[in-house]
Amino acid sequence: MMLWRSVVGKLWVTILLLVSLVLFILTIMLLEFFEKYHVDEMERGLNNTAQKISRILDEHDREVGLEIAWELVDDVTEVVIVTNPNEYFYSPNENQAFKLPIKNLTEDPDLKKVLTEDKTVKKMITYSLNKDNDNKDSRILIIGVPLRESTSPNGAVYIYQSLEVMEETTRTTTKFIFLAAGVAIILTTIFAFFLSTRITAPLRKMREAAFEVARGKFDTKVPFPSQDEIGELAIAFNQMARQLKFNMDALSQEKEQLASILSGMADGVITFNKDGTILITNPPADRFLNSWYYEQGETNNDIAAVPTKVMELFQLAVSTEKEQVGEISIQGRFWVMIVSPLYSNKYIRGAVAVIRDMTEERQLDKLRQDFIANVSHELRTPIAMMQGYSEAIVDDIAGTDEEKKEMASVIYDESLRMGRLVNELLDLARMEAGHVQLTMEVVEVHSFLQKIVRKFQGLAKEKEIYLTLQLSEQMDQFIFDPDGMEQVLTNLIDNAIRHTPNLGKVIVSERNDDRGLYIEVEDSGSGIPEEDLPFVFERFYKADKARTRGRSGTGLGLAIAKNIINAHKGQISVKSKIGQGTTFSLFIPRNID
Repeated sequence: MMLWRSVVGKLWVTILLLVSLVLFILTIMLLEFFEKYHVDEMERGLNNTAQKISRILDEHDREVGLEIAWELVDDVTEVVIVTNPNEYFYSPNENQAFKLPIKNLTEDPDLKKVLTEDKTVKKMITYSLNKDNDNKDSRILIIGVPLRESTSPNGAVYIYQSLEVMEETTRTTTKFIFLAAGVAIILTTIFAFFLSTRITAPLRKMREAAFEVARGKFDTKVPFPSQDEIGELAIAFNQMARQLKFNMDALSQEKEQLASILSGMADGVITFNKDGTILITNPPADRFLNSWYYEQGETNNDIAAVPTKVMELFQLAVSTEKEQVGEISIQGRFWVMIVSPLYSNKYIRGAVAVIRDMTEERQLDKLRQDFIANVSHELRTPIAMMQGYSEAIVDDIAGTDEEKKEMASVIYDESLRMGRLVNELLDLARMEAGHVQLTMEVVEVHSFLQKIVRKFQGLAKEKEIYLTLQLSEQMDQFIFDPDGMEQVLTNLIDNAIRHTPNLGKVIVSERNDDRGLYIEVEDSGSGIPEEDLPFVFERFYKADKARTRGRSGTGLGLAIAKNIINAHKGQISVKSKIGQGTTFSLFIPRNID
């Protein structure tokens, strides 16, 4: 089957059909030529013989003339001499079955003209020969020549011969032509397969090279042994492969450059197809979509859906062919979206959405407004208490020494609280200024986490909270500041226990891979309101009353935790839903330069 679809098979069939057509036409023309030639020669020979017999009978007496005439007749020719309607002579031929009845000659309208009109006639008839007891129709050529007047007026010489001999010669010729055709077909096949080594062999190499190029091996070259069109095709193929490699390298560089630009952008970028399918996203856009998936309760982040607001802006941009701007709030973060149509020549092929997180800007505005109020609020209570109790001591309101000691103790506790607040503010200011001093050590992660969780088992048991630690199967060592990490995890676990109701659960989980260490602290508490999520890592963060800290809290723990993680070049994030709990996730890279 492969042969008929190959160039060799097509070339062979084409040449074979061409040769067969030529031989067929040539055979028909040769057969027609030979038949006409043989008939003409037979007619000429029979006419000459009849003329000779007529002349011999005129020059000799009847007996001598007949003897001489019969000598001129061969075994395949019959002669009938008619001297008058009642006298005629057949040539003494042994093939008696070949003798035509005299009435077929003298009564035939055409042959009768020899006797009646004294002119030479010829006619081709079909007669059934009784040969070897087998009736067989055969064509017979009959020529009639009138006898001379001196011999026998109104007499004639009829000479006829079967065309069977000529037909046998034609059959022999046909067999010879068919034999020559068979030889020609064999030679054509050999010639076609010989051409395949000169034509199709280089084409096969080009096909193999084309498959290699299709698989990405652009260095593949085709040899060009000849200087004909195939050699030029091989040269053109090699030039095409080189140019294709150059173009692919250029495209790859452009793609890598574009990917680097997209990955390094602070803004999220989402490229859409014309039907709204997402084609390309960068990491900020992935974080935007992941937040939306989490808010929608989706667990598969590969879902190709986008927020409704983004899709509305996309459809407007495609329909109006104008840039569209909008805002959306997800998990308490504010995003500004700019959707612009993309063109392919004159037609829109999609759109690109640039998503900018404006939470920080809005947060900074709010922090500038809230910072003084927060500091004043944190300091006002201890100062008021210190002032009140000190006035009570000065005014001798405390009547006994025990009451004075109790008031002095309250003043001391409030001074310690103010000291902790000031110290934490100073520590936070140093961290934000980049003056964080980390003491990096090689730490066994599992034992480190077990030690921290063990500290909170008593508090968890007291509040009837299920506190558990989920560790990865792989025991691993990491390099980080154990004191700083302990401060971060202590703050996260303490917050989780404080804001989880009785019979709730707090889960600390750990996993690691080639990139680094992942730790999550998940609780089943009341959750954080969406509008407060962007501010949980800021100074003096206070959520609603459901998550209000105790009097000992300063509102700086999560801000310090974030700075410690940033000093490790890691990341810390939070996800939360009201009534379902909160999850804090932190990541420490494996290699910290």
